[in-house]
Amino acid sequence: MLVGLLLPSIAHSQLLTYELSMRDGHFTPPLLEVPAGQRFKIVLKNVGQGPAEFESTPLRVEKVLSPGVTTFVVIHPLRPGHYPFFDEFNPQLPEGGILAQ
Repeated sequence: MLVGLLLPSIAHSQLLTYELSMRDGHFTPPLLEVPAGQRFKIVLKNVGQGPAEFESTPLRVEKVLSPGVTTFVVIHPLRPGHYPFFDEFNPQLPEGGILAQ
């Protein structure tokens, strides 16, 4: 029974993980290159002075972060292509993106 309880955490720990910092509407790095067809996790860090929002319409994901907050999102397997994301608090700034290949 203990093995059954550990399997979900083992599978979760094996996700490819990418870090994305957000500072006042700017993303670092501005483009994440990921393998197509594989789930992955993005660790989001708001290192700016104000709130930030990671939002992507094609990915159907939205996450609001207060200053200094770190959180994550898990993205389902993607088909090859480009998937934009943006900070809704700073819509005038360039979008970031995920390139699945």
